[in-house]
Amino acid sequence: MSRFHVGGKVVEHVDLLRKKHWAWRLDVWPFAILYVLWVTAVVPSLDFADAVIVLGGLAALHILVGLFTAWSVDFGCFVQYSRVNDIHHADACKITPAKFCGSKEVVPLHFRKLAGSSSSDVEEIYFDFRKQRFIFSKENNTFCKLPYPTKETFGYYLKNTGHGTDAKVAVATENWGRNVFDYPQPTFPKLMKENCMEPFFVFQVFCVGLWCLDEYWYYSLFTLFMLFMFESTMAKSRLKTLTELRRVRVDSQTLMVHRCGKWVKLPGTDLLPGDIVSIGRSSGQNGEDKSVPADMLILAGTAIVNEAILTGESTPQWKVCVVGRGFEEKLSVKRDKSHVLFGGTKILQHTPDKTFPLRTPDGGCLAVVLRTGFETSQGKLMRTILFSTERVTANSWESGLFICFLVIFAVVAAGYVLKKGLEDPTRSKYKLLLSCSLIITSVIPPELPMELSIAVNTSLIALARRGIYCTEPFRIPFAGKVDICCFDKTGTLTSDDMEFCGVGGLSGQTDLESDMSKVPVRAQEILASCHALVFVDNKLVGDPLEKAALKGIDWSYKSDEKAMPKKGGGQAVQIVQRHHFASHLKRMAVVVRIQEEFFAFVKGAPETIQDRLVDLPPHYVETYKRYTRQGSRVLALAYKALPDMTVSEARNLERDMVESGLTFAGFAVFNCPIRADSATVLSELKESSHDLAMITGDQALTACHVAGQVHIVSKPVLILTPARSTMGYEWISPDEMETHHYSENEVEALSETHDLCIGGDCIEMLQRTNAIHVIPYVKVFARVAPQQKELILTTFKSVGRMTLMCGDGTNDVGALKQAHVGVALLNAVPPQQSGSTSKESSKDETSKSLKPKKSKVSSESSGKTVNVNGEGSKSKAVARSETAGQPIANRHLTAAEAQRQKLKKMMDELNEDPDGRTAPVVKLGDASMASPFTAKHASVAPTTDIIRQGRSTLVTTLQMFKILGLNCLATAYVLSVMYLDGVKLGDVQATISGVFTAAFFLFISHARPLPTLSAERPHPNVFCAYVLLSLLGQFAIHLFFLISSVKEAEKHMPEECIEPDSEFHPNLVNTVSYMVSMMLQVATFAVNYMGHPFNQSISENKPFRYALLAAVGFFTVITSDIFRDLNDSLKLVPLPPGMRDKLLVWALLMFLTCYSWERLLRWAFPGKIPAWRKRQRQAAANIDKKKQL
Repeated sequence: MSRFHVGGKVVEHVDLLRKKHWAWRLDVWPFAILYVLWVTAVVPSLDFADAVIVLGGLAALHILVGLFTAWSVDFGCFVQYSRVNDIHHADACKITPAKFCGSKEVVPLHFRKLAGSSSSDVEEIYFDFRKQRFIFSKENNTFCKLPYPTKETFGYYLKNTGHGTDAKVAVATENWGRNVFDYPQPTFPKLMKENCMEPFFVFQVFCVGLWCLDEYWYYSLFTLFMLFMFESTMAKSRLKTLTELRRVRVDSQTLMVHRCGKWVKLPGTDLLPGDIVSIGRSSGQNGEDKSVPADMLILAGTAIVNEAILTGESTPQWKVCVVGRGFEEKLSVKRDKSHVLFGGTKILQHTPDKTFPLRTPDGGCLAVVLRTGFETSQGKLMRTILFSTERVTANSWESGLFICFLVIFAVVAAGYVLKKGLEDPTRSKYKLLLSCSLIITSVIPPELPMELSIAVNTSLIALARRGIYCTEPFRIPFAGKVDICCFDKTGTLTSDDMEFCGVGGLSGQTDLESDMSKVPVRAQEILASCHALVFVDNKLVGDPLEKAALKGIDWSYKSDEKAMPKKGGGQAVQIVQRHHFASHLKRMAVVVRIQEEFFAFVKGAPETIQDRLVDLPPHYVETYKRYTRQGSRVLALAYKALPDMTVSEARNLERDMVESGLTFAGFAVFNCPIRADSATVLSELKESSHDLAMITGDQALTACHVAGQVHIVSKPVLILTPARSTMGYEWISPDEMETHHYSENEVEALSETHDLCIGGDCIEMLQRTNAIHVIPYVKVFARVAPQQKELILTTFKSVGRMTLMCGDGTNDVGALKQAHVGVALLNAVPPQQSGSTSKESSKDETSKSLKPKKSKVSSESSGKTVNVNGEGSKSKAVARSETAGQPIANRHLTAAEAQRQKLKKMMDELNEDPDGRTAPVVKLGDASMASPFTAKHASVAPTTDIIRQGRSTLVTTLQMFKILGLNCLATAYVLSVMYLDGVKLGDVQATISGVFTAAFFLFISHARPLPTLSAERPHPNVFCAYVLLSLLGQFAIHLFFLISSVKEAEKHMPEECIEPDSEFHPNLVNTVSYMVSMMLQVATFAVNYMGHPFNQSISENKPFRYALLAAVGFFTVITSDIFRDLNDSLKLVPLPPGMRDKLLVWALLMFLTCYSWERLLRWAFPGKIPAWRKRQRQAAANIDKKKQL
């Protein structure tokens, strides 16, 4: 069996290969035969020059085959490997990754005898792929991931005493390796070599060689220099990013580890899965907290941990031990997060447990190591950054197809030259072949990748100025094609600050009681003590919701875990034992002591507490649904009195016993305010032809209410829920007045009249049946788990939608990475208050401050729109008062002062980069590194900025393709037909033409996007009727102008015969064709420049306008022959009288005709939203067919 199906998240299947002996490789023996044939057959029969041309062709083909083995993994395997069926005959394997997980690779296959096995014939067959090891399993007859001890029972962990003997330590070391992040540091030469092996670069160097052979030295060297400069800057910026990544390593702290029955000191890098360790807060020499070296399960003790590096979530998390969990219950790291310390996180404080049988010698918490190295959570994050999705580059398949389209024209032209040339026996075959290859290569503009990258780099810098950083630059054009924007709710559309509204459902009423003096004491005691708040460095930290509740009831909570009312003589509540919130249980509980009595206090989701109450109040369901429909967050409060017992007995109570047989105490209602600009941003996105969706972990009714407020839903809403009366599912409206039976075939029709919402449990059902029939039509996804977020996005992608996902925190990472455009929000910089206030305050500052010499920062920022949340407010004189060094008298300027400080800091960060042309490197240290875009904003406004820049880049790229296409078609004509007439360009002429083109392209790519998004969409693809008709129409007009002008010039030429292969010398036809081709160049740029509704118009893009005017002036000067010396230096001859005016009038007519044609096509073919529904039906039909088979 030569292929093994793995079917995991990373690897789809594995093909077994064996490397061929070098002599039998397909890039060796066929060419050896061809070279022998050349020596024996070609050299004797042809003259030496022709034989050398044949050899050159052979050598070029050989090099091309060699390069193709590097460019294509499949071709490389075909040439250098043979497939085998027996795994013991293989020495390598070709890995095909899962969909959306990168490109194929060939990796070596390893065989080794297992250490410590009694029989010497036990061997292990494995391969390493992207820092993960896959082992051959004989039982399953396929490769499986190397197992780690993460799915054992809690009893297994509690009995564990670490690796008992040195032999066991040796086996574990051989199995799992050291606990390090080792990936080779790439060197600049290595990256440069990679870049220089790219197909485009190889081709460009080949072109430059051809130009040199035709004696265009200046032009060739100018192009070659530009190429190497460009590639080296690309390599430098990649090296910088990879060096940043290498700084992340396992902290070198020393830990106490229980091995061979005794405690020993070991460095964190020597930890192995299964080790028992003592872990606590430890700081380095500079006082900085050390991070946890591996993923570990707490067996005894508790810890408060900062997980910001993984989740971006600044609230510290409480971690507790597994004592009290069922012995036979199995660990699930995702579910039991509250017991697991994750690698890379920092312990803020810890409390050891002195009652556990195995004591730690240094007073740390007792923990067992679960995963090390690249398998830890931090390691997975590193893997995601390094390998997750294919790098989206500018050299996409579209550029390739577009070039093939141009090559067809070139081949026709070259064929014409070859046919005519071969008719003349006196012509040099070498020169003829050279001119044919020059025609074909001239069609492929060597500056294409450079131009595409300049467009992308300009957007990167513009985004960085707005505090948006990008780790995968070539995703920017994708942002212009986005047609569906998905948003997380909590912390993204709504703010993190909760408002406590009051307690509802008291004494049978449905109204909310916000006066705390009227709320029963029991409800207050539950809110004051049933929480996970904790003191770290004398500061109360924890969930904003729990802090809001404590503040709302006006109680105080002390570091000795005692809560008391601030006013009145209420009794203190002492917490004895906590059962922490678990997302799969959707509740938390505490055992408390009030005076000498013990109570169990519980709070959680109303639907889970409902089943645990002794008697359910009559209006229970109606009350909580009433508040969730209003968008509030509702928690049910309940309690029960416990019998007399000791404190240790209370601590050892089973969680299930604590949380059953409860009495209802009310609903705590919280309001989660929507961010000020969420509704305006989402309404702008909707008006600019984007569909919107919400993907949240919150309750469905709350999510639908918020979705209505931010314009995600506008039609009546239906929620998919399990049917109440029958088996199966049904659609039900939030007020439960309207119901529809669920059938996957009717979803599309239903989505025409309603906005649909589904919950996480329904997504599980869809995964089992058929997600693709339903998910593409849904607007709100509620109670969604992190893996389900990823599934939703891959489903959207599979029906051909261009997706944007905006979220925060680790539970969004998979989705952010799967989306075409993932935007992670870090709530670091609050968005700037735009509008009159900032303008007035900046005017105030300007009048009150002196005008000294500006600092570098102020000159960069003043006068430009330093725009922090995308609503352009001019902030002139941003940093003038800093340099003036004057204290500002007025008190009301403090807000503006603070804002200015922030802007100055931001500009300083940007200016750290010496050249300013390369985009800033995003520093590692947040999970958002796993998302292509990171925005330092507490607002969703960056999404519009990214889409605006994306559309701008897309439009710029499209116009570049058109301009390059027109220039190349004209070049092919000039080099072919006119070459036969003996017309050539001078070296200086070619160089000047090249410099003008480069300048125009540079200024085009600097066009800024307009501040508002338009409803019109850019054309997503190069291949569409608009582009092709525009190209062909303009080319026909250009050709007509060129032929007419040259015919006119020939009338004035003496009847002299010019040899096509002769040296260049000036004549009238050459002069006219040069002037005309330069006029065509300017017209091409002016006509195809795409301004409104995406970018600045020509009049607003000043550099481009001045460049155009300069070019028009230059041509008018050389055509009218005012400065004779200038024309002589350009090798241009004087024009006959009358011809000059004719040329200028024809040029104007040509420009107006092209302009009218282009405008007509733009009106006739506007950009449209992609027709995804057709793709969805096809995809669904294909899946149904597969199921039937």
